Amino acid sequence: MQLYNKLSAKERAALIEEAGEDRLTLSFYAYAKIGNPELFRNHLFIAWDQMGVLGRIYVAHEGINAQLSVPAQKFGTFKKFLDEIYFLENVRLNIAIEHDAKAFLKLKVKVRNKIVSDGLNDASFDVTNRGIHVDAEKFNTLLEDPDTVLVDMRNHYESEIGHFRGAITPDVDTFRDSLPIIEEDLKDYKEDKNLVMYCTGGIRCEKASAYYKHKGFKKVFQLEGGIIEYARQVEKQKLENKFIGKNFVFDHRRSERISEDVIAHCHQCGKPCDTHVNCANEACHLLFIQCEDCGMEMNNCCSEDCMKINSLPYEEQKELRKGRGNSNKIFKKGRSKVLKYKT
Repeated sequence: MQLYNKLSAKERAALIEEAGEDRLTLSFYAYAKIGNPELFRNHLFIAWDQMGVLGRIYVAHEGINAQLSVPAQKFGTFKKFLDEIYFLENVRLNIAIEHDAKAFLKLKVKVRNKIVSDGLNDASFDVTNRGIHVDAEKFNTLLEDPDTVLVDMRNHYESEIGHFRGAITPDVDTFRDSLPIIEEDLKDYKEDKNLVMYCTGGIRCEKASAYYKHKGFKKVFQLEGGIIEYARQVEKQKLENKFIGKNFVFDHRRSERISEDVIAHCHQCGKPCDTHVNCANEACHLLFIQCEDCGMEMNNCCSEDCMKINSLPYEEQKELRKGRGNSNKIFKKGRSKVLKYKT
């Protein structure tokens, strides 16, 4: 029984290109009590592998968090499969605004301790006592209220390229870092302010809203479906778009454009730019913002040192990496001393 990928990303990309079929990029999450995450993981992998589903899915005792790509012609079969799982029936599917057939090139279903790494002790508070979900129209109304404090629950590299006007955007590397910082910064607003939160698809706000209610915040709201669903509703209902720039996404596309505003800058030259790339030196792989001119000048690398390594024959690069662990930068997102214009 196949429970792992047999094809490399390169081989899968070639097959996708050859097939020439439309694929839908989407995400969903659900908090639920899963008794045997490993068994559930295997069930998902077997079924989705047969459907040609690709993506990154995390399963834990607390639920599922999925970002994936589905062949358009198999969407009905995929939806029927979800609806036959009791806690996924009619689950919200956040369909991407922009689709890319190569958004994902492998099917990875992993068992984790949590579906989002939040560093919280869930037994210490009621995780089901969440904030009030609001749609795009209500969200816009709340933003007009002077008693509203708007908080971006994403990380610095996400909010850097796009965020809602007037939002507090914590300069943090991880979701778990943001929770205590926001609590401390907003401690004087617990009683009388509207604490309104948003994230990419809603999952981080699900846990954060319950946490902040536990910490004494009285008026807690969260954008239902996150930025992805907000953009869809704004377009469909012809509402005012209060989001500026791009929405960072966790697949090969890296972002979706929500407005024409470019609010970020190239990390190497400082020119307006909001295109994330990974350093071409595989031992580095640093995620950063790079304009086309710097990409050409630096051979798609973050530094001269990486450019020198990347210019070597591939076998020599492999020899240099042999016996060494990955550079710490491979896990970093836009944090490096070599980036002159990182703010």
